[in-house]
Parts: sequence; structure tokens; C-alpha cells
Amino acid sequence: MKYIVEKEYTGVRLDKALAGIIEGKSRSYALKCIEEGKVLVNQKVEKPSYVLKLGDEICYETLEEKALDVEAKNLHLEIVYEDADIAIVNKPKGMVVHPGAGNMEDTLVHGLLYELEDLSTINGVIRPGIVHRIDKDTTGLLMIAKNDMAAMGLAEQLKQHTCKRRYIALVYGNFVEDKGKINAPIGRDPMDRKKMAVVKLGKSAITHFKVLKRYTGFTLVECELETGRTHQIRVHMSYIDHPVVGDKVYGRRKVIGDQGQFLHAKCIGFYHPRTKNWLEFEVDLPKYFQDFLTTLEN
Repeated sequence: MKYIVEKEYTGVRLDKALAGIIEGKSRSYALKCIEEGKVLVNQKVEKPSYVLKLGDEICYETLEEKALDVEAKNLHLEIVYEDADIAIVNKPKGMVVHPGAGNMEDTLVHGLLYELEDLSTINGVIRPGIVHRIDKDTTGLLMIAKNDMAAMGLAEQLKQHTCKRRYIALVYGNFVEDKGKINAPIGRDPMDRKKMAVVKLGKSAITHFKVLKRYTGFTLVECELETGRTHQIRVHMSYIDHPVVGDKVYGRRKVIGDQGQFLHAKCIGFYHPRTKNWLEFEVDLPKYFQDFLTTLEN
């Protein structure tokens, strides 16, 4: 893979920058990639401490993942749409997208292996078919690639920000405005590497929001992602002092309920990677979310 250094990584150490460039990976992972000779800067091997310059060309390969014995399991997934190339799934709350440290059972991947005959393997043995993710306690729609052509086509649309992704979130507080845009870069929290935060040298992150309904002390908003950073909506809502209700990481100390954050990926739209036709799908709020809104109304 190739990356041309932009302003946000100019003057930054190679290992630190690489951790941001490779989505969802730590600095130690980036360091290991460099040490194993999988990273070149301007066609040369450089030390982890190399300070990047504007326009530097970074070519990198990710580490080979050990094969895992992931068995198909009937998790009663809701497949919203399926054809020969893609599928759309409605992920329930409490389900991790793919196996990883501490989450090796009953992931979405386990269920996909049961439901679908073919899945792209371009993103590794533990992420068959996966081209993007939503959090464990976020519900809603995900695109699934059944072959490598579809995976590359969908990934390119995500990279170019041509996909439509709309979320429904219940947040604390009342908005003065009816709609707005949050443009604040997101990166690893320097105080806690397990979290994300709005940071000066983070990746560009833009969230558009629109108020759907106001309650006493709460607001129901629709958020549309222009970019797709890790925990983007949760981080941005917390940044403007309207954290997502139920969010144990970026929310308030007193968490309402035990259902996870009230965040739902309601709508997804994209160009079919083979036919180039525009497809768009929507799913209703899950029952626990709708029930809580009913409680607020009453």
C-alpha cells in the first residue's frame, strides 16, 4: 500500500505516523512492521525515528496474520440484502464485528460464515467479507463483500467518501441550532491510547448533524458521516458536550440503562461495485432504542 505524506504527518516520526495511517493499529504494531522491513520511505528503509517530510512516499505491507479456526455459527443474523457480490447485514447490539483480543466467539464474522457461501478474503483471515466496522454496542447496517472485486470497490468508495452513512443518536442536552457540521481531526488520545480524541495531528473528521426531536435534557439527532474515523460520532458528540447516551467511554459517568450507547446505523447508500447502480438501504431503530424514546415522550 502507498501513502503520500500530507501536512498532518509532516514533522512526525515514522512509527507514530504509520500507526495513524494504518487504520485501527497501535504504534507497537507500526514499529513491528518497520522492524520487519515492510515499510519503505522514498524506496529506502528508514529508522522508526525518521522524521517525515511533506510529499514523502511511504510504501508499506501489513503483517501476515496467523490463520485462525473461525467456525461458522448460526447467530440468526438479519441479512437485509444479498446478491452475488455483496450483502447488507443489520448488526445487533453487543456483537463485535470480527474476532480479536478478548472477542473470539460469536462475532459477526462467525455468523456471516454460516449465512453466506462466499466472502472476500482480501482483508485477512479474521475479517472475511469485512470492509468497514461499527462498534460492538452500535446497531445497524454494514456492507459485506462476497469477493475481492466487491471489497476493493466498496473500500475505494469509503476512501473517496462517496458512500452515504446516516446514524441516529440520542445525546445529552439540548441543541440551540437545528443542524450543523463538526469539523475536528480525530486521533489516538495521548492520555489513553485505547481511546480516540479530537487532537491537532489527527486525521480529518467531519460529521454533519440534524436535530430530529428534542426531549427534556436529551436530543435525538441524525448524523451523516463525511469521513469514517474510529468512534467518530461518539468522539465528536462528546467534543461538543453532547455525548451519546449510554456511552461508557466518551459519555458521562452515570450511564443510563445497560443496552450500550444509543447509536444506530440507520441508512447506508453506495454504488454497486459491479453494476455501478446506486443502492440505498434503511432499517428501523432497534426495540430497546424505540422503547427508551417512548419513555422520554411519556
